[in-house]
Parts: sequence; structure tokens; C-alpha cells
Amino acid sequence: MTITLRSVKKSIPHIILLGYLVVTLYPFLFVLFSSIKSDNQAIASNPFGFPSAFHFENYYEAWVNAKISVYFLNSLYIATLCSIATIIFSSMGAFAITRMRYKKMSKGLYQFILIGLLIPSGALLLPIFILLNKLVIFGQPVLGTHMALILPYTAGAIPFTVIILSAFMKSIPSEIEEASVMDGLSAKGIFAKIIMPITVPALVTVFIINFIGNWNEFLMANFFISTDELRTLPVGMVGFRDIYNTNYAQMSAGIVYSIVPVMIIYAVLQKQIIEGLTAGGVKG
Repeated sequence: MTITLRSVKKSIPHIILLGYLVVTLYPFLFVLFSSIKSDNQAIASNPFGFPSAFHFENYYEAWVNAKISVYFLNSLYIATLCSIATIIFSSMGAFAITRMRYKKMSKGLYQFILIGLLIPSGALLLPIFILLNKLVIFGQPVLGTHMALILPYTAGAIPFTVIILSAFMKSIPSEIEEASVMDGLSAKGIFAKIIMPITVPALVTVFIINFIGNWNEFLMANFFISTDELRTLPVGMVGFRDIYNTNYAQMSAGIVYSIVPVMIIYAVLQKQIIEGLTAGGVKG
């Protein structure tokens, strides 16, 4: 078999992708195999070797005794609520920018929202902390509660979400809106009955992306929440080491709990994510 320069060039992208796949899967497979071993085997044995006995009790110990169940539910609650709230506010903002008849104002507002993407979340950590420390809702201080995460998570995701939804809404033919006006629908009716149903693919996309981002967020969750029962899963995993005196097998089981839900969501809905991100550009 003759190896030509052309065949070598064709194989380069595949080699790069294969290398990327190996680098990506290595940490997950390492953790997965370690989670079903004893602690001694997880440390000393071949990381990809099968254990002499399967220790699935590591998952039970991590879920119950290490409070992974509590952290898991906290993360699920916060990530879901923030993603829904972000969609509600961002969809209204995107509708106002793309469909309302205020071109100069809409353009300026859109550019202002773009600025939000240029500011790293770490740079806002101290200002947000000071604001939350002074904020009181229904007579209760916000700092140290789940609201201390829900508010900045929601606000921080709005710029990206507005941009994605705006691109999608711009691709919707104006004739549909004009026909709705002729039928007597108000701006609220057009938004609720026409635009939102058409925008469902983009809504699903931004919901999933924001959910994954909120699920994995660590910095704010670590600084704004001090009560153990209110911590999210990424922060709870940090304290796992102290609880079990570095039991790597059970720690690996806890990491699997944090990874698998996100992997399942993306594996099942990756088609919707890609379609939602590209629909606006394709239709426009």
C-alpha cells in the first residue's frame, strides 16, 4: 500500500480528533474505574485495570454519608430555576430588540448587552459580593442563601442568551407578525402566541447551555454560600476530601455523580443544541 502526501493530509484531521478524544476521555475513564475500586486499589493499581472486586458501595457512601444527594439537589434546583428565569427575561429582551419599532434604541441596547460578554465573572466577584451583602428580600439577607447564586447566575447569562435569541428571532419573517397584527393581536399576544412557539428550538438550546454552565459554576458558589446544607455540587466536592480523609475511591464516585447528568443531557440533546445555535444564521 502506497502512502501518498494526499492521504497523509487527509489523515491529519482524524489524528488530531483522535488525540483530542483520548485527552478528553482519559480523566473521565480514570475517575470511572477508580470509583468501583477499593481505596488502596484506586491509589496503587493500574488506573484502567479492573478491580479484584467491584465496590459499588462507594456510590452509596458518597450519596448518603458525604451529602452528595444534598449537593446534587441544590445544584439541580439552582441550575433549573436560573435557566428558566434567564429564558423568561432574555426572550422578552430579544423580542424588544428585534421586533419592536425602535431601531436606534434597539441597536444601542443590543450593543450595551454585548458589553456584558466582555466582562469576566471573576472581575465582578467583589462588586457582586458587596451588593448581595447589602441586599435584603422579604426581610431576609440574601448573602449566604440560594438567592445569592440565583440572582447573579440569571443576570450573568442574559447577555449571551439575548444574543442567541435575537439572532433566531431576526430570522422569523415579518409577514407573520404583520398578519398577526391584522388579526388583532397586541405586542404581548404576538410575543406569547407567535414568536415564542417558533423560537422553541433556540429556547431549548440556551436552556441546556445555561443549565450546564450553572451546574458547573464554582467561583461564586464557593464565595457566596457558607452553609454546608446549601452548597452546590462543585463546592461540596471540595469538602469531600476532608470528610473522608482522601478516600479516592469514594471521591471518584462523587465526581461521577457530578459528570454523568451533564453528559446525558448533552448526549441526548446535542442535535437540538447545534440546530438552535445555527438556525438563525441558516434561516437569515
